[in-house]
Parts: sequence; structure tokens; C-alpha cells
Amino acid sequence: MEPLQLKAAILDWAGTLVDFGSRAPLQAFMQIFAEAGVTVSEEQTRIPMGTEKKEHIRQMLQQNSIQTAWQVVHGRPSQESDIDGLYRRLAPIQIQEIDRHSQIIPGADKLFVRLRERNIRIGSTTGYSRIMIEGMLVKAQQQGLEPDCVIAADEAVGARPGPAAALKNVIEMEIPSVNQCVKIDDTAAGIYEGRNAGMWTVAVVLSGNASGLSLGSWQALSEEEKRNHSIGAYQKLENCGAHYLIDDINKLEPVLVDINRRLALGQRP
Repeated sequence: MEPLQLKAAILDWAGTLVDFGSRAPLQAFMQIFAEAGVTVSEEQTRIPMGTEKKEHIRQMLQQNSIQTAWQVVHGRPSQESDIDGLYRRLAPIQIQEIDRHSQIIPGADKLFVRLRERNIRIGSTTGYSRIMIEGMLVKAQQQGLEPDCVIAADEAVGARPGPAAALKNVIEMEIPSVNQCVKIDDTAAGIYEGRNAGMWTVAVVLSGNASGLSLGSWQALSEEEKRNHSIGAYQKLENCGAHYLIDDINKLEPVLVDINRRLALGQRP
């Protein structure tokens, strides 16, 4: 029997393929909470990053410090109707922020070329809803990124950390086995999605949520500052369950080679 080889790479968007530092979702969440009278920090906002956006709001309000601040301002605990209201306000702001942060991560276009050369199908999942990413997908295509499949968070019930969106990619791209898929993401929720789908998983650290720095801010650091910042970012994802951790998608090629080696030896995710 011919040994298994990778057939599909399923990639996240913000922090993995576009929006270095995953800045767009951060700004939108902080703004809607500020409008509701509650100041939230960047650190608090990033904790649920990668989940579907209404769930992200729910998990933020479950943080003791945010819930306490909410009750001080509103005189009562938050309710589901508050989550609904915040989410309705989020969508237009999020679309604007995504539009401002749609620049591809350097090297993403070349990655797509290399994946095509390997006959690896390209899928994608995201914590964004479909309406939020429509403009981003157009801009990504203009910059050389046109995946074979895109599944938004509102198109797969139980997505992130559940496997639904990743598995929908498998079905739509007609991949014979989840063992032949690798999920690449910058958040723990996205890695759990891949693991729960039975796939190989790769966490990208420095271009995404764990680092949080824009490309300009990252490039402005001294070499020593970059080393120190990298250590902290890697520590945030070291226990997320990923099979591999890399700086960004430019470091993916050796991982693909190693996964194919392991598949040939009979190893599975």
C-alpha cells in the first residue's frame, strides 16, 4: 500500500494568513465594551481569541474582573440579551477593523504557491462570521490568497474548539482522511479545533495572538527584545496541544516534510 501523504492544509486567517499580530478582532472587542462603559485590557480581550465572536463576548463577560466592572456600571449581572446587544454592535465595527487589517502576512502568497506545487489542497476556518470576512476575502485574493475552501464560524455549528468547521473543509475538499490534514492556527481554540478533528496541528506564534504585535512594532524591536518577546509568546502556546510550534507560516515547509515522514512510518496525529 502507498504510504499516506498530506492532502490538505487548513489555515486560520487573522494572525496566520493576514493581519500580523491579529489586531483587528482586538480593537473591535475593546471598542464595544468601552461603548458599554466597561474598560477592558488587551490581555483580557485576547484570552478567548479564536472562538466564534459571540462566544468570545460571552467568555469575556465570564472573567471575574470584567463581570465585576459590568455590574458596577449597569447595576446587575450581564444577561444573554447584553451579549446579543454587544454582538450586534460588534459586526459593523469588526468589518471596518478587518478592512483596515487585511494585509497578508509576508510570505503567505508564496506559501500558497508551495502548497499547490505539493498538490496540497488549501482550506481555511475562522472565528469571524461570513459577513465579516467577505471584504477580507476579496482583498486576500488580490494579494494572491485564494483557498479552495473557506468555512466561517457561523457556517458550522460547534466550531472552535469543536471540530465542525475543520471537518466541513475535509468534506467539501473531498479529502480521504483527517490523518492527511494539517490545521495551522495562531490561537489555542484553533489548535483544539484541529486536534478535535483528528488532524496534525501547527501553532504559529509570532505573527498572531500570542505575540500581539503589529508587523511594524515587531520589526522595531531590537534583537534582544525580539528574543525576550518570543520566549513569552511561545510560553503562551506551549501547552495548547499543537504537534508543532513555529514563528510564522514561513517556517511551515520543514513541518510538512516531517509530517509526511511520520505518516510514511505509520504514525498518526
